[in-house]
Amino acid sequence: MYGEIALFSGNGNPQLAQEISQALAVPLCPADVFKFSNQNIFCRLKTSVRGKDVFIIQPVANSYDENGVLASVNDNLMELLIMIDTAKRDSAGRITAVVPYYGYGRTDKKDQPRVPITARLVADMISTAGANRFLTLDLHAGQIQGFFNIQVDEITAFYLLSDYVRKKHIPNAVVISGDIGATKRSRNFAQNLDLPLAIIEKRRVQQKDGSKAEVLNVIGEVTGKNCIIFDDEIDTAGTVAQAMVFLKEEGALDIYACVTHGVFSGPAVQRLQEAPVKEVVATNTVALPPHKRFPKLTQLSVAPLLAEVIRRVHLGISVGELFNE
Repeated sequence: MYGEIALFSGNGNPQLAQEISQALAVPLCPADVFKFSNQNIFCRLKTSVRGKDVFIIQPVANSYDENGVLASVNDNLMELLIMIDTAKRDSAGRITAVVPYYGYGRTDKKDQPRVPITARLVADMISTAGANRFLTLDLHAGQIQGFFNIQVDEITAFYLLSDYVRKKHIPNAVVISGDIGATKRSRNFAQNLDLPLAIIEKRRVQQKDGSKAEVLNVIGEVTGKNCIIFDDEIDTAGTVAQAMVFLKEEGALDIYACVTHGVFSGPAVQRLQEAPVKEVVATNTVALPPHKRFPKLTQLSVAPLLAEVIRRVHLGISVGELFNE
């Protein structure tokens, strides 16, 4: 049995960490985490963690401070690693890296020659830094769990999102898989809501002039239906915005998008504002600055879920049973 919980937050998503702290009724431990003028990151814990059960909350994603200054995904990854190392050197009893969004998770295989598998590299870095356990939400690919040599708890916002959609009572609805690769995830979502599934297929076809064009096709019925696109994340929103336009052309009525991670990189916000979508639903795994919030966006908090999982991990209670109840 480990000592009491010691809850820490990096600068990646302090609002989410504060919500988790309130849900757990455990205060965040004070720590200084900042950059020197030479851009080196420094960490100093202001309380001893000797023998304690340490949880460090830090998504690996871009974030912005209160002045709107960008901290890159790499900054937040280094913060996480340095905080883990700091806790290890202060003789923490156990260290759990709580990473709501796992950056680099989309580079999970060699899909072309001479490329890295960065998802594995980051897993090795977290383990080497001194983490004993890893907690995250909805990895882009489930096999990333196998990249770690430490205990991994991958939990899901699936039920949080499906409960939200169910309460909206959307009539004549169909769940849409934005591409073939997301079919299994979308199928489970449709099954949970007792709705039909349609799949958008993308293929490249040869033109008469020798060029290739991308053509969309839909497998399933969407004409006259309200469509719910379901996936793990929206990044630049290029694919999902294209899918929304295509669905409208196919006679769809209202269009919704449901994802765990609203990353919204680059032109994502503009694309979603211009897209024929009624509502975009995402959780708060990634901190969004004011300029990335838009009227069509609804954010659901994963803080109660993460707080309950942290409590179960600390007490040695099954995490899986949380999703079987």
